[in-house]
Amino acid sequence: MIANHLSALTPAIVNHIWQSSVVMLLAFLIALALRRNQARTRYWLWLTASIKFLLPFSLLISIGSYWAKPGVSEVRPGLYLVMDQLSQPFPHSGRPGVASGIATSPGHSMNRLAFVILVIWLCGVVTVSALWFARWLRIRKMVRHATPLHQGREWEALRRMELIHPKAGATRVLLSHASIEPGIFGIVRPLLLWPAGISQHLNDTHLEAILAHELEHVRRRDNLAAALHMLVEALFWFYPPVWWLGKRLVDERERACDESVLQNCDRPQIYAESILKVCQFCLESPLPCVAGVTGSDLKQRIVRIMSLRAFVPLSLPKKALLAAGAAALLTGPVMFGLIMEQSRSQTGPIFASSEPHLPAFEVSSVKPHKDVSDMTLLRLTPVGFNAQNIVLKEIIRQAYSIQNNQIVGAPGWVSSARFDIEAKIASSDADRFNQLTPKERNLMMQPLLADRFQLKVHPETRNLQVLTLMVAKGGPKLHEAKPGDTYPNGLKGPDGRGGAGMMLMSPGKVTAQGVDVPSFVQMLAQQLGSTVQDETGLTGRYDITLQWTPDRGSPPMMKGPDGAPGLGDAPPIDPSAPSLFTALQEQLGLKLESHKVPVQVLVIDHVEPPSEN
Repeated sequence: MIANHLSALTPAIVNHIWQSSVVMLLAFLIALALRRNQARTRYWLWLTASIKFLLPFSLLISIGSYWAKPGVSEVRPGLYLVMDQLSQPFPHSGRPGVASGIATSPGHSMNRLAFVILVIWLCGVVTVSALWFARWLRIRKMVRHATPLHQGREWEALRRMELIHPKAGATRVLLSHASIEPGIFGIVRPLLLWPAGISQHLNDTHLEAILAHELEHVRRRDNLAAALHMLVEALFWFYPPVWWLGKRLVDERERACDESVLQNCDRPQIYAESILKVCQFCLESPLPCVAGVTGSDLKQRIVRIMSLRAFVPLSLPKKALLAAGAAALLTGPVMFGLIMEQSRSQTGPIFASSEPHLPAFEVSSVKPHKDVSDMTLLRLTPVGFNAQNIVLKEIIRQAYSIQNNQIVGAPGWVSSARFDIEAKIASSDADRFNQLTPKERNLMMQPLLADRFQLKVHPETRNLQVLTLMVAKGGPKLHEAKPGDTYPNGLKGPDGRGGAGMMLMSPGKVTAQGVDVPSFVQMLAQQLGSTVQDETGLTGRYDITLQWTPDRGSPPMMKGPDGAPGLGDAPPIDPSAPSLFTALQEQLGLKLESHKVPVQVLVIDHVEPPSEN
């Protein structure tokens, strides 16, 4: 089970690393542009890139999704696609935990591989964490054996420096007999660990310079930032840019402290000498979260200190740009979730399962179709539904009120094997059944599919090519049906009944009487094998005749918006007829435009051929 969850989470993890890497790249480019400015600005850029590894955008996106209001977004579909592809270039697989019913050997192999990856990652996390913890215990042991100072050169110099740096507050100082460099230990209540052997090599000015540097670490809360990045390194130990990022943080941290000390010190030579003496007589702190006076590239650091190269303060435009970038980094994913949720509510159906108040089919019959026929029948009867020469994919499409290209992961026989299906309700439920809407009757097919075909599904959102039906230039050319039309010479079903809502579909021709545009759109989607959205704004019912040159293999069918089709003879194909796209515009005054948007699809987790009864 753990391996299954890891397999499903792998795309999310890879997308998170991708997003964090993009933020790191942006931080690098901005830091490069600000290389002549204050080091503390670049430090905060690198720290933001580090924290991004601990903050998945999916959390912020979920906030935006929670705030979304369906049906109010007017952002162009192309923007959805660009945003989704940039933020999540690695597609998600099926969700974990869905019963699949059957398992193939490749699936087992993938599970074993996922489990091995999980074990390796955990081993790496434990190893890195153990190394950090062992080093922390070493320093903690030094602190326990250190002597608190309440007087002396070091204590007096520290108090003098605290008057210059009042924001640092009063800091305890402990005298240690270890040879470790002076450093700040602790995050909530930091203290200064001072090596006893170093003081004899420093005069008062050297001493004050080092203490000023350490108090800068306290004021800036550098230990907290370093601890956060150590957590990043432990979790993402396998990703080399994370370790490179840690070096950048230490480098800019020390440089920022140097700049602050030099602002209050007019003798850079003294400050450089103090750093060199510490490096000569003391060992560097083994933990980044115990901020000392060494660190970074010593040679470059001394050159910078001695060159007195002044940094350029941030200009107002640069400050505004950084503030805008920070706001975009935080609010961008929230807005993305808001837009995507609104898009999803507009472009994808809600895959509702059957509701408790709906009656159930009492008896059902499923048999392979044996007659040779080109015509397909699917109709609702007063006591159920009847389907002849139909593929299972069409039943699934009808049951979930979706279109063919929204059914994903189905085996080949779902689209090729043909069945005769009949289902009936109990006589006591007839009145309730006839009061249901067509969509509610379709929902009743879902339990039947689960029972007879062992169908298990789940919804996902994917980027699909979508066709939008709109009114062409010049307006619609549809013949509006009149209320009360009986169509005595019109279309009729196999039971001889006719009337509004009937549609006859055969290769290259559609004849419909009293149908609404959504029903016509469903026919177009079936014919084109693509999701079709209705943006015509037409709300009436129409008599439609449309003729075009069909593609080979187009299935003939006659059906109504209530799922009540009938059989008919297919008329001959007119090879001189225009394409479907051209026919729509010339004969009906409508047009189709193509674009990609996030659409909910129905993923088939498991399905079996039925046993005859």
